[in-house]
Amino acid sequence: MTLHPDDRLAITRPSGPQTGTYQLPASALAEQLSPAPVLGISGILWASSRSAADNNWQAVCWSPELRLFSCVANSGTGNRVMTSADGFRWSFRAAAAETSWVALCWAAQLGLFVALADSGSGNRVMSSPDGLSWTARPTPADNSWTSICWSPERGLLVAVASSGTGNRVMTSPDGLTWTARPAAADQDWRAVCWAPPLGLFVAVASTGNGQRVMTSPDGSLWTLRSSAADNTWMALCWAAELGLLVAVSSSGKGSRVMTSADGISWTSRASAADNAWTSLCWAPERGLLVAVASSGTGNRVMTSPDGLNWSVRSSAADVGWRSICWSPQRGQFVAVSNSGAGNRVMVSP
Repeated sequence: MTLHPDDRLAITRPSGPQTGTYQLPASALAEQLSPAPVLGISGILWASSRSAADNNWQAVCWSPELRLFSCVANSGTGNRVMTSADGFRWSFRAAAAETSWVALCWAAQLGLFVALADSGSGNRVMSSPDGLSWTARPTPADNSWTSICWSPERGLLVAVASSGTGNRVMTSPDGLTWTARPAAADQDWRAVCWAPPLGLFVAVASTGNGQRVMTSPDGSLWTLRSSAADNTWMALCWAAELGLLVAVSSSGKGSRVMTSADGISWTSRASAADNAWTSLCWAPERGLLVAVASSGTGNRVMTSPDGLNWSVRSSAADVGWRSICWSPQRGQFVAVSNSGAGNRVMVSP
């Protein structure tokens, strides 16, 4: 029998002090074991979890060094950050400012969480060494910043935006001081990632005529590339063990995935459903890509072992899933939503 996180185990003490039978959640037992057992099937079976508040949660990431999930929102009063050690129990934290936080990453070599906002005046970045206390950082432009990534090899954070004139990229070596850079074109850039073997930053856009991808070796000089289709590309990741970049879209007819081995030439792939796919991640320990969506009926998750062939999975709830991340230490996916009542987190296993 496969255990699920919300299963309850009966533990009987037959004699002595505290004789009796007690119930223990499987997830609580898993926390006491090292290494943690696999409960359920990662990426396929999902359980709802209560968020710290019903805010519009936009981005979640895992810090291996802190063993902590952190999440940011674009709504809420004094609670636009939440953290969790296990994905089930969340505590709210005060953001550096009550702006619209939409993107987040962990820069291990800096020991920093770094978040981006698409609103605010001169303070659309905040950083934290622990996920608990956050500090606002000055931004070079008040653009609608949408995505951020860290390159250990370049020692550089790179962010992209969906607004701005000649400055829709910004870079930072430390998360504190930022420099505006020109994107390859003033398109609505939605996601950026770093592909180490290629030595490239790669970004995808939701607008543009046939060229909704751009690449850069250094974060400063960018080149437009042809996308597989003029879809609304929303998310992007590098799957190292597959040697593949994978992007997902919220629009398109049967073609809401595209892949590339080099960041330059892209191929359309059939999506498992024409849902509004918003985020994806790669779990090397499971050999699995998992994407989440903000639309669909009972099928707002899809998985793939190779980036080419995708299968629909049942989501824990039909809410607006916005972001997903993987924790190798916990063997766990966590996704967050911008809608729902008391169920804006889902966990697998």
